[in-house]
Amino acid sequence: MKLTVNGKKRSYAGLPFKRLLDVLREDFGLTGTKEGCGEGECGACTVLVDGEPVNSCLVPVGQMEGAQVETVESLASAKKLSRLQSAFLEKGGAQCGICTPGMLMAAEAHRRAGGKKTRQAVCTAVSGNLCRCTGYKHIVDSVMAALKGRK
Repeated sequence: MKLTVNGKKRSYAGLPFKRLLDVLREDFGLTGTKEGCGEGECGACTVLVDGEPVNSCLVPVGQMEGAQVETVESLASAKKLSRLQSAFLEKGGAQCGICTPGMLMAAEAHRRAGGKKTRQAVCTAVSGNLCRCTGYKHIVDSVMAALKGRK
């Protein structure tokens, strides 16, 4: 099976029912994507598939033939964090780190789609992602800062 992960063509020859999450972490060495619940409830494993946020713990890799998959590793270059990642760092949007990759990817999908720069729109954009550590204020503040061009 062939797919593109973070802009690179990749091949996978294993079991087609292996979860995309496991292929990313175990076979491709992309450990930024985290497993929270493993049941599609928490959003910690959110990646973008063809630009749309998807819970990678629910998707068999066999469904990814020809897909464009983006993980949290795609957001930064080797030397510089993305505006969104920098805002999370500066505004305290990341706590323990389990939900952070999924939050970042959901927020990135919102940004790319030209999502509104309102608190309500940001709350809706990340509503499929659960965080045990915060009341979401710092997460929403981080996304708002990034959307408004501030870090």
